[in-house]
Amino acid sequence: MIYLDYQATTPLAPEARDAMLPWLGGADTQGFANPHSPHRPGRAAAAAVEVAREQVASLLPPGGKVIFTSGATEAINLAMAGSGARRFAVSAIEHAAVLDTARALDPLAHVIPVDSEGLVDPLVSIPGETGLVAVMQVNNEIGTIQPVEELAERAHAAGALFLCDAVQGAGKLAPPGNADMIAVSAHKMYGPKGIGALWLRDGLDLKPLIHGGGQEQGLRSGTLSPALCAGFGAAAQLAKARMDADAALVEDLWRRARAVLSRWTLNGSATRRWHGNLNVRLVGLDVARLMSDLRDIAFSAGSACASGSGRPSHVLRALGLSDKEAKTSIRLGFGRYSDAGELEDACARIDAAAAAQGV
Repeated sequence: MIYLDYQATTPLAPEARDAMLPWLGGADTQGFANPHSPHRPGRAAAAAVEVAREQVASLLPPGGKVIFTSGATEAINLAMAGSGARRFAVSAIEHAAVLDTARALDPLAHVIPVDSEGLVDPLVSIPGETGLVAVMQVNNEIGTIQPVEELAERAHAAGALFLCDAVQGAGKLAPPGNADMIAVSAHKMYGPKGIGALWLRDGLDLKPLIHGGGQEQGLRSGTLSPALCAGFGAAAQLAKARMDADAALVEDLWRRARAVLSRWTLNGSATRRWHGNLNVRLVGLDVARLMSDLRDIAFSAGSACASGSGRPSHVLRALGLSDKEAKTSIRLGFGRYSDAGELEDACARIDAAAAAQGV
């Protein structure tokens, strides 16, 4: 199997797995201890959690705190609902975690348009009475990199908080230094599934979504998993150390893939994007048949969160594509553990299978 779906999830880094093992804990060890317990094994587990918190925080701006959550979706919900904002402005190509939460909290939420390249105008006007603006750093479907620092300035000038979904950008790009809240996820940066975090700027207060024992500084009750925290922390530390090397590898993989798929039309900006995300389309392509013909290549027709819905991608439609054009698009994702030869082979086979359809 050639895996080309890095936007859906990344392979677990060996270093992250190794960091988790001592805290999975069998009956013959004490690594299973509850990190909220006051005894010695509990304190050891708590210390591992705090080391991980510092490692994750090292990827994020200074002057804030990291709140561990079950994932970025929970972090986004905590940020939006916990902020107390009543009016929201969100970009048209946000992840469903942002769009659906905004609509649930504010049925009249303002949707900020994007241009044909999938970019928000950095000089966009923010409607009056907006309490929170949410724009993602890197889009999960087309890889476009938004001008989030400029947009944060616009939000602040309008008296609103700025939330950035940095799930696809964390560990790859510098974080937006002037955001008020940033959501991240471990399994998009070679860490384990089931854990994410919300970075909260110092001085901001949120109301918790989950009540109970008051863990996570009173913002997220529930027993933390030291193993998941340790894996997240190790993955974050590794991403920071390898940021330049990972970026250089991705640039090489991008050039190779684009050379093979040169006749395919790129969706989204060619320049303002993370090049580990290649979203392309071909007129007349039957994507379902393509995926059926190439079952040993793992790639996507869009967001994993919307798979099986049968609906055209809201992201591609926001770029101005018709439903028909959107349904002829595929997404290839690659990164740290991708093999260049396998990627070129997969792209050649994808192109040949499309040609066999007569397109």
